[in-house]
Amino acid sequence: MATTEPTRTTAVERPAGSRAGWILLSLARIAVGWIFLWTFLDKTFGLGFSTCRDTESGAVDVGCDATWASGARMTEGYLGSSSGPLADFYAGLGEQAWTDWPYMIGLLGIGLALVLGIGTRVAMWAAALMLAMMYTSHAWPGAVYPQQNPFVDEHIVYILVVFAAVLLEVRYQAIGLGEWWKRLGAVQKNRWLI
Repeated sequence: MATTEPTRTTAVERPAGSRAGWILLSLARIAVGWIFLWTFLDKTFGLGFSTCRDTESGAVDVGCDATWASGARMTEGYLGSSSGPLADFYAGLGEQAWTDWPYMIGLLGIGLALVLGIGTRVAMWAAALMLAMMYTSHAWPGAVYPQQNPFVDEHIVYILVVFAAVLLEVRYQAIGLGEWWKRLGAVQKNRWLI
């Protein structure tokens, strides 16, 4: 006589913690994503935050010659001012025009993924790599930019926030398109796309 196992149904598991905590986690992911996305938009079109603003008068010249859309170099100045033990390596990278493309595409891709909540696993690793490179390009000792702490700056904090948000939101995402994204067939077959 053949025996059959009973069919098991599982209820939707609700995440532990408060709803407010999950919302704040999503907002932290979106905030870091917006930093990347805004940097892309500002450097591409010169919206006046760090690109196309006159340092003396504060006047903004949207779309000035310093934008990526106008053909200006985006990595040359920043990497050229590198400090610390890897300064020569980064300054050499800054002299090469091809570095603008992965930098700008990385800003856009990471920004969109984190803001929308889709493709966040890939964005997590890309953001960690980009932020670690930014950190080590101006690393202590002898950092160009004044810091409050010689070991931990905003780049390290952003890396930790992105990892925490993405790894926790694999289970549940309070804000974003992640829950819809996880149900797509291609994403279910390739979990690294979450």
